[in-house]
Amino acid sequence: MKDIIRLPQDLGKAVKNARKELGLKTTDIAKHCGRSRDVLHRLERGDDVTVSSLMAILAAMGLVLRIERAGLPTLQEMTERFADLDEDEDAAA
Repeated sequence: MKDIIRLPQDLGKAVKNARKELGLKTTDIAKHCGRSRDVLHRLERGDDVTVSSLMAILAAMGLVLRIERAGLPTLQEMTERFADLDEDEDAAA
């Protein structure tokens, strides 16, 4: 698993996908990290959570963060990021 995280929504999507791939339930993660399921749900939506909550959730899932130098987004990343805007414009027409 190697997701490029540029936005809080990207982080939330990556955490949710990892949770599902690992077959983990939100209640189990909450129990192991000492946080409420609501905190995990907020993280998965891309809402603000504390850094300590993020780290506790990742640890409970057996995951870590990796920091690396940012480059310009690829064409594929830009297409995926703005695909929703194209769908919204099609629906409005």
